[in-house]
Amino acid sequence: MKSQAENFINNEKQFHLGFLPTEQSNPKTKKLDEAFAKNISDGVRMLQSVDRDVLEMAEKIFGSKEYASMCENAFTAILNGNKIVFSGCGATGRLSILLESMWRKFFIKLKAENPGAYASVSEYESRVFSIMTGGDYALVRSVESFEDYQEFGRQQARETGIEKGDVLIAITEGGETSSVIGTVKEAAEEGAKVFLLFNNPAKLLSEKLERCREAIENQSVTVLDLHCGPMALSGSTRMQATTSEQLIAGAALETVLKKLLAEKKISKSFAAEDYGANFKKLLQSLESEKAVSAISSYIEFEEKIYRSEGLISYYADEYLLDIFTDTTERAPTFMLPPFKKKDDDISPPSWAFVKTPLHSTEKAWHEILGRKLRCLEWNKETYGKMGASEKIIKNPPLVGECDILKFIIGNEKDPSRLSANENAAVFVLGASEMNNAEFMKAFNEASAGYRKKSGLIVGGFYKGGFFNVPCNAVKSPLSVMEHLAVKLVLNTVSTGTMVRLGKVTGNWMSCVEVTNKKLMDRGVRIISELCGVGYNEACHALHETLEEFSAKPPSKKNSPVKHTVNKLKRG
Repeated sequence: MKSQAENFINNEKQFHLGFLPTEQSNPKTKKLDEAFAKNISDGVRMLQSVDRDVLEMAEKIFGSKEYASMCENAFTAILNGNKIVFSGCGATGRLSILLESMWRKFFIKLKAENPGAYASVSEYESRVFSIMTGGDYALVRSVESFEDYQEFGRQQARETGIEKGDVLIAITEGGETSSVIGTVKEAAEEGAKVFLLFNNPAKLLSEKLERCREAIENQSVTVLDLHCGPMALSGSTRMQATTSEQLIAGAALETVLKKLLAEKKISKSFAAEDYGANFKKLLQSLESEKAVSAISSYIEFEEKIYRSEGLISYYADEYLLDIFTDTTERAPTFMLPPFKKKDDDISPPSWAFVKTPLHSTEKAWHEILGRKLRCLEWNKETYGKMGASEKIIKNPPLVGECDILKFIIGNEKDPSRLSANENAAVFVLGASEMNNAEFMKAFNEASAGYRKKSGLIVGGFYKGGFFNVPCNAVKSPLSVMEHLAVKLVLNTVSTGTMVRLGKVTGNWMSCVEVTNKKLMDRGVRIISELCGVGYNEACHALHETLEEFSAKPPSKKNSPVKHTVNKLKRG
């Protein structure tokens, strides 16, 4: 492992990312663990204070020529029979799929409610697509090391059929994800209009990283720099970085839809929405005493379940994808067991899981996405042509459609969710869903075998023993603010719960997994920061732990980063 450590130190500098603001510690949350230990509400407010950093940046972007160009080019593409393609990896890949789903489900709902109006705009329904590094499978389980390959992104862009006249909106929190940059290069070469959204200063990225410089300085690429500072949880770009990208990209997509509806005279007029003001109202409402109290109480509820070695199963409908995004990200962020397939009798169940009580697993995917599953069916030859590692070529990842269907997200019975000392079924609904009698009936039937059941309602004011987070989420065709409300609440809940359970040191996610080069670098920096040693020493110490784990795996899944920190502190 010494040679591997030296190789990472000397030859993988393109993945040494400590200079990026998104990878640094936020001064506002320096004592996040202490705040949550003292009082959960204090910790919640500390996390929310960083969400405020998104607002100033967003107001600037909404007034920029780059944002206006993105909206105009996307509108023209749809009007001319071309397509909009969102591209991302990890949290931004899941965001890309969510944006496509929001678009498609709007038309599905319109068809049911107003067939005449739908007929006049139905041609636009299948004009928005998404590229998720690793395909749809990566929605539920991260695909190890895929983000390190530009060629993987290029191949997925080719399979999507990006061509001249299309618009690619590539989203990468740090601005440096190789697979996403691959989609940018492929789309630009095909003559598509390309927009690149990221959360670090463009000048800094260009100066430090060659792959970023090639994309940012490409004359065919329009850059939207969404830099809003370090994350509330150091390096956890699933939080403020993805929030800002969801706000900007979601607003742009909804702006395009409104213009199309006005063009077809379905809506009486097209008026520009003040998304900055709407987002400000949402933040203010989530900071209210009632909202903070509800979020804090729910964190306490989840903490008690997990401390009893229990499991939580979320049940949802409209916001199922939003919950997937947050829940899937918990595994690599806090070193938790990932989602488990039905034929896996060895792995432990994930602490949290996501299901719908309304449909079977196969139908659920179509209902969630508004389309058929889009998975990667690559073989050894495909990986070989793309220059993948020998490890991937010899054992191609199982990420096809038959593999994603092994995760029981539908209403089928799943005994593994009931096997712990404690377990709970929790419905997660937006305010507009509370009158859905069909869902509540199905939930009551599905939750019959659980020891506890409850509900988390985001929006509105309800009584009845459930956790209700009131908030001001302005309604709109794509429910942009309502989706953001669910995201903000879930990010705060999952982070706060993990802090309470000791998965965070200060504001560093010290239990992080190291499944790719970016996470390896992050792990090294966490060790360096928490143990007061240099980068090189931390790198060697982490690789020694990896060798130790390889020779004799720990009895329980343990973070090599946390293990190394504890070992160095004892020494």
